[in-house]
Amino acid sequence: MKAALNSKEFVYTGRIDMADPERPEFVFPASSLSFRFYGKKAVLALENRIACWDSYLGAFVDGVQKKWKLNAEGKTEVTLLQEEEDREHEILVFKRQDSCHEMTFCSLELSEGSRLLEPAKRPERRIEVYGDSVSAGEVSEAVEYAGKEDPEHNGEYSNSWYSYAWITARKLGAELHDIAQGGIPLLNGNGWVAPPAYTGMEFMWDKVHYHPQLEKVTEWDFSKYTPHLVIVAVGQNDSNPEDYMKNNPGGERAAYWKYRYQKFVGQIREKYPKALILLTTTILEHDEGWDKAVDEVCRNLKDERVIHFLYSENGKGTPGHIRIPEAEKMAEELAAFINGLTIPVWED
Repeated sequence: MKAALNSKEFVYTGRIDMADPERPEFVFPASSLSFRFYGKKAVLALENRIACWDSYLGAFVDGVQKKWKLNAEGKTEVTLLQEEEDREHEILVFKRQDSCHEMTFCSLELSEGSRLLEPAKRPERRIEVYGDSVSAGEVSEAVEYAGKEDPEHNGEYSNSWYSYAWITARKLGAELHDIAQGGIPLLNGNGWVAPPAYTGMEFMWDKVHYHPQLEKVTEWDFSKYTPHLVIVAVGQNDSNPEDYMKNNPGGERAAYWKYRYQKFVGQIREKYPKALILLTTTILEHDEGWDKAVDEVCRNLKDERVIHFLYSENGKGTPGHIRIPEAEKMAEELAAFINGLTIPVWED
């Protein structure tokens, strides 16, 4: 039997393109579909579009994590589960990677006689993260390279489930929108995203589709999701091609970056007047000048609901991407900091 992808029993989480509710398009890491059903088989068909790397679909099927490599383009059929007898199942299907690819869910076929069950209740707490590869969980599964440079890879080690962003959300019992892209800086023209375009967060932050190699660009409707907590974790990629915050922190380019960063935080405040906005970077190695710049902007804003947070190993934890145990430690520190705040975080 074919299950309509806009069924009321389906729970979609993340910044997902639902323009066609029967063909949802997944762009951002940690975007997910969860559902429960009684039956013995579930087959998901999806279409994939690649900008770079190989693409993988992630899922938890009755508590067991799985992944499948997707075709580079066109349709892929994924058998989520197949058993001999009917019983209750709980499935979470999620996007492991950032906009190195986009995928469209086309159909979900369940075994004959199956029925969808009432979904789990959504968390009442809501978080949104604006970040780079660390927030996306890029290369997180290469655990033997903790504290080291990355191994050679083609997307197989990236898993948003193990990003500090999603781990923190789980620790806090919160829903997550993870607006993260590997290599992204704040400013257009810096960073590592899709040369020669070099897209920055100042372009990406209010979009659903944004990757220049995938052509389509669409705006996000901010009325669809209002977070209690916004984490802004960008800046360290602005050091490419020139680390001007290290080489000339009092110079014109550094001053311009701080001006644009303050404007960006102001744009987020306009969208979310009551949110707590937490400014930070990550433990990925970078010059402390970027964190000093963030702190200066935070103080200049004079907004009691905009705060600056530093990890114990901020900017010096590892030369490579953040592996699972390192992300766990980051999430532990971040969740403890948020839980220890005296100002209200989760009030609507």
